[in-house]
Amino acid sequence: MSYLENLPKPFLVLAPMDDVTDTVFRQIVASTAPPDLYFTEFVNVDGLQSPGRSKLLKKLRFAATEQPLIVQIWGKDPENFKKTAQEIADGTFVREMSLPQEYKFAGLDLNMGCPEKTAVKHGTCCALMNDRELAGEIIEASREGLAGRLPLSVKTRTGFNSVDLSWTEFLLKYKLNMLTIHGRTKKEMSKVPANWDIIGQIRQQRDELSPDTLIVGNGDIESRQEALELIDKYKLDGAMIGRGIFHDPFAFAEASPWPAYTKEQRTELYKKHVQLFAETWQNNERAVHTLNRFCKVYIQGFDGAKELREKLMATTSADELLKILETDSKLL
Repeated sequence: MSYLENLPKPFLVLAPMDDVTDTVFRQIVASTAPPDLYFTEFVNVDGLQSPGRSKLLKKLRFAATEQPLIVQIWGKDPENFKKTAQEIADGTFVREMSLPQEYKFAGLDLNMGCPEKTAVKHGTCCALMNDRELAGEIIEASREGLAGRLPLSVKTRTGFNSVDLSWTEFLLKYKLNMLTIHGRTKKEMSKVPANWDIIGQIRQQRDELSPDTLIVGNGDIESRQEALELIDKYKLDGAMIGRGIFHDPFAFAEASPWPAYTKEQRTELYKKHVQLFAETWQNNERAVHTLNRFCKVYIQGFDGAKELREKLMATTSADELLKILETDSKLL
């Protein structure tokens, strides 16, 4: 039985964000207000099938609370997609990370939407919109590697330089299990509001071309209520929250307590995040400066927040961060 059969209808998803949605942050979200579905950070298949493989395994690490969890991959070589899909489906990565054998990934997602310049320059992610032969080969190779053991999905955008519904028509012909649409083109990046009307049009395409493919909308969602309203308006199966989680760690809650959180409560949650970071990455697999973006999530909304953030973001170790947080909490 796949995760698709157990998802509520509609369902909400935490977006994959590089150097953000690692196992530590996913565990924090799971403890505050969990989504129905999680994604890993996006992981490069060419790196996973290279001598540098061990350095990338940190992006696949997960805990029991982060379920169901989909692995998102990207790259250019179809053969590496196939090998990676095989290893995700047969538990190879779980064994290499020395995780409990009952730990399993729930599905595989192909990143065909990231607009980052370097990725596009190398013909990956968003650039696959302009190389449909390769995009098709990647989908087929991934499907062959999974061999029916896990669901296959794609996350993409509405077009490259402009909206291009022939792209999503192309993808839907592959009868994917799920298709997530970010409501902007590659060119638009995040400079304009997400276009949910286009996402609605793609859902109509789905109805005609691949009725069993789940359609998930993504872009500018700040809360569970907003997500559910958009799902209802455009008759979608689900919605994905990305940057909205930066504004509210309880974004998936029915009624978020975050606006009423005191300085003490906010710093305590950040302290919990830093402690979990220190426990998880004991061998310095992740640089402590990656915590800076989370500092902005928690340390805001109270008097003195800016000054405290500046002190915290100047630190060079998790221990130093915790010491400042402990000292500050004693002054409350």
